[in-house]
Amino acid sequence: MSQDSDNNHKSATLGMSNRLTNYGDADFSLFLRKAFIKGMGYTDDALSRPVIGIANTYSGYNACHGNVPGLVESVKRGVMLAGGLPVEFPTITLHESFAHPTSMYLRNLMALDTEEMIRAQPMDAVVLIGGCDKTVPAQLMAAASADIPTVQLVTGPMLSGSHRGTRVGACTDCRRYWAAYRGQDIDDAEISEVNDKLVPTVGTCSVMGTASTMACLAETMGMMLPNSATAPAVYADRQRIAEQSGAEAVRLAKEGITPSQILTPEAFENALRVLLSLGGSTNALIHLTAIAGRLGIDIDLEAFDQMSAQTPVLVDLKPSGEGYMEDLHRAGGLPTLLRELGPLLHLDAPTINGRTLGENIEAAVHLIDQPVVRPRSRPIYAQGGIAVLRGNLAPSGAIIKQSAASASLMQHRGRAVVFHSLEDLAQRIDDPELDVNPDDVLVLANIGPKGAPGMPEAGYIPIPKKLAAQGVKDMVRISDGRMSGTAAGTIVLHVSPEAAEGGPLGLVRDGDIITLDVAANRLALEVDEQTLESRRQQHSSAAADTGALLGYRRLFMEQILQADQGCDFAVCRPELHCRVPRRSAQTPDQR
Repeated sequence: MSQDSDNNHKSATLGMSNRLTNYGDADFSLFLRKAFIKGMGYTDDALSRPVIGIANTYSGYNACHGNVPGLVESVKRGVMLAGGLPVEFPTITLHESFAHPTSMYLRNLMALDTEEMIRAQPMDAVVLIGGCDKTVPAQLMAAASADIPTVQLVTGPMLSGSHRGTRVGACTDCRRYWAAYRGQDIDDAEISEVNDKLVPTVGTCSVMGTASTMACLAETMGMMLPNSATAPAVYADRQRIAEQSGAEAVRLAKEGITPSQILTPEAFENALRVLLSLGGSTNALIHLTAIAGRLGIDIDLEAFDQMSAQTPVLVDLKPSGEGYMEDLHRAGGLPTLLRELGPLLHLDAPTINGRTLGENIEAAVHLIDQPVVRPRSRPIYAQGGIAVLRGNLAPSGAIIKQSAASASLMQHRGRAVVFHSLEDLAQRIDDPELDVNPDDVLVLANIGPKGAPGMPEAGYIPIPKKLAAQGVKDMVRISDGRMSGTAAGTIVLHVSPEAAEGGPLGLVRDGDIITLDVAANRLALEVDEQTLESRRQQHSSAAADTGALLGYRRLFMEQILQADQGCDFAVCRPELHCRVPRRSAQTPDQR
């Protein structure tokens, strides 16, 4: 960023004079505000400093955020060392395993809460502390809308554990051992034993699930300090990053650098490229779409798929590879990957520390002999981790995490075995009389944004128990829901429009033939249009009558958008004025 640009952004901080409560007398509003906050022991000198808000998302229900109290103290230290006044405030916090019906249902509520608390309270800049899957997306959505100087700080991944001499970690290994238990490969005693070993410390999942993916994407987009995505939650590195984040927030406040200046179309293109190369979570595509949508930027799925064809998976982490997040940290963190991807990135994209992405990469430690990030000449997977599918079963698109799928199922034609709801799935999936074979295609409808509601991570449909007992490890599975970024399998997700919106997925019947051809980006239902129209006439939407709903549920059902629009609320998404990536999906050097 040039010096002229820096000077153009400089602005006076307002401190406690910022966003005064409206009593009709601004001087009285400030007088009253200072009187009350002085009751907490502040001096006039302290209250004259730039105010840096710190969003505290600690909760006894959220082990991913178990280190937040310590991070808050470190951020405060950084703010004060830089001459600011730190003020922490609480917001909603979400944990993936402790939110009913799903944390995705509450992501937008957290975004609204965070956005309005930023807008309502006096602060010249804010440090947002998040970690678990939906918290960082919610905070970045809020930052994009509130548009005050912002530093994102993540809680960091947990360390891996050990079970009977085998290295394990949440949550890919959670699913692996549970599948083994369902297949009767391990007994009750061992599944109980491994349950104690999967989450050995506080912090987010130790694999390239949604939390780790979003941390890496936030750093890529320039909203976090460089090399801050991968430090484990329990490392001293994480505390130092927090202190530096606090100091950086004071500088941003003084210079008036806001998220809209950082979250450019080029930043989102970089993030999409890194998502593909990480073998990252499919959920991240929805979250990036929502964050971009807050800024009037649309994610073009077809151009994203073209980008995928050019972008190899280079990071050897579960579920696409074998390692854990602490391995990536030891290998130099995200800059190691960014350096390898350099020719494919917009290196002139700005970041919150005042340097460009390229300058941050150059300043990072360069480890040559490390086993985690492969060179582009020797990828984990030759194409990007995610492919976009289209066809009469998904008119607005669907996706598959091809890097975590079975090669033998990437081209498949099979008979549909249909479950019409989560309740239907729970009642019949393990029925010994279920008419299902290994070559069939499992279909789960009505688990989309409106259908569930909240688009739960139920797309990872379990292998029917009688097949699991026969040794079946994977099948083609299709739904309008999501799956955890920690999961693996040949699983088609985010089918749009969803069944509850009248999408074709709701018209599939047992015995219909479905064709999946990932190389051709094709997902087809082999049923003639006349038959489908007849079914459509008889089909009753699974969407609830919103007139009978109250509160947040009614707001959700009336405002929620489909997966290809990020599942944000329509009222939060301004008119779109830009599409990324560009249709040519060329590399920056080719443009």
